[in-house]
Amino acid sequence: MEQQSNEVYEVVVVGAGISGLATAVALTRLGISNIIVLEKSDSLRSTGTAITLFPNAWCVLDALGVAHKLTDLYDPYDKWHIKNIEDGSRRTFTTTETSPRRKMEARVVHRKALLEALASELPHGIIRFSSKLISIKSEAIKDLERLNYLLLEDGTTIKTKAMIGCDGVHSRVAQWLGLPKPISSGRSAIRALAVFPDGHGFPNEYRTYLDNKGIKVGFVPLNKTELYWFVVHKTSTSDSQDPDQILQEVIENLQARNFPDDILTVVKYSDSSSLIRTPLLLRTPWDILFCRAHRWNVTVAGDALHPMTPDMAQGGCTSLEDAVVLAHNVFSGTQISDSGFARYLRERQWRTACLTGSAYLAGWTPQDNRPILNWFMAWFIKKIFIRFVFPKMRRYAICYECGDLPTIMEKKSA
Repeated sequence: MEQQSNEVYEVVVVGAGISGLATAVALTRLGISNIIVLEKSDSLRSTGTAITLFPNAWCVLDALGVAHKLTDLYDPYDKWHIKNIEDGSRRTFTTTETSPRRKMEARVVHRKALLEALASELPHGIIRFSSKLISIKSEAIKDLERLNYLLLEDGTTIKTKAMIGCDGVHSRVAQWLGLPKPISSGRSAIRALAVFPDGHGFPNEYRTYLDNKGIKVGFVPLNKTELYWFVVHKTSTSDSQDPDQILQEVIENLQARNFPDDILTVVKYSDSSSLIRTPLLLRTPWDILFCRAHRWNVTVAGDALHPMTPDMAQGGCTSLEDAVVLAHNVFSGTQISDSGFARYLRERQWRTACLTGSAYLAGWTPQDNRPILNWFMAWFIKKIFIRFVFPKMRRYAICYECGDLPTIMEKKSA
């Protein structure tokens, strides 16, 4: 039975993941105090093990006043090596960008540590756990103003002038707005941490190995004793979710395909409690570009807007960008700007559509029973995309307004 509630908020953020917490921090930095973050879980979610943060993400964290809590805990790296084990071809990319203020370096951090760092910047009680959104209703109250009613699973109704859906790839807010559902990439990812109590001895570099049959593996140090590793493979209906079985499957497949010994060593030191397998979903670039992702002071951010495959390592980074760009465009002082929602989406849709498409091409795998398409795509990706497009898109990703985002927050806070 629906409960009556007198709770009215200026802004409700749905989801306490990376995008949701960063958005809440950005809004509180701008003086928006009447805000709440609704999280369906009973605590901060740590699914995902670790996350790669490139200079564009660190620039946002610096603007939010959070970066200093993480930089001393994790070792930076400035090289990303990609090798095809079948033809021996190699590519190396830099992951460091020098901004007008300082040198920005890439790091891999524990996802839970990032969430805790963001949450620590919020006033006590602003995150409401065990609060699952069930439905949304919008009603006109006067002139052109509207009030949004949010019904939670426990029967509570919350009223708000503005709502930001940061509730992930299966976003209920995105569904209410009418966004097309994300589609399967046909691939799944296995991720885990490897722990070397006496030190792993690997250089601070990101290494990725791939073959011509759709298998991609890689690893990167977090610190002196921990590494993050992943395997991306074609999705199968027989995929197991048992950690021990997954680990054995990974080892057998890497050995059978003659992947280098260093990745096998890393996998064998895995912490099985951190191991997860998830399907890789994305929203197509044209759906991102042409969908109407705002209505009546409601919009979406992060994976709710632009879920992408991890092949550009930009999913979390662009979610952090969303938070500051949204706050900058939508909120003028402490007043909600209706036209700001449209400005926010114009700025974000083109960029994230480009990165989503590039990530899909970077991770493209041969399709069953499509020999002509497979030949053309293999030729295009190897001869054109990897040589000319991918390096430019990497730079486009990590150099995103590194000097401007902190200035935006400082101006709005002044």
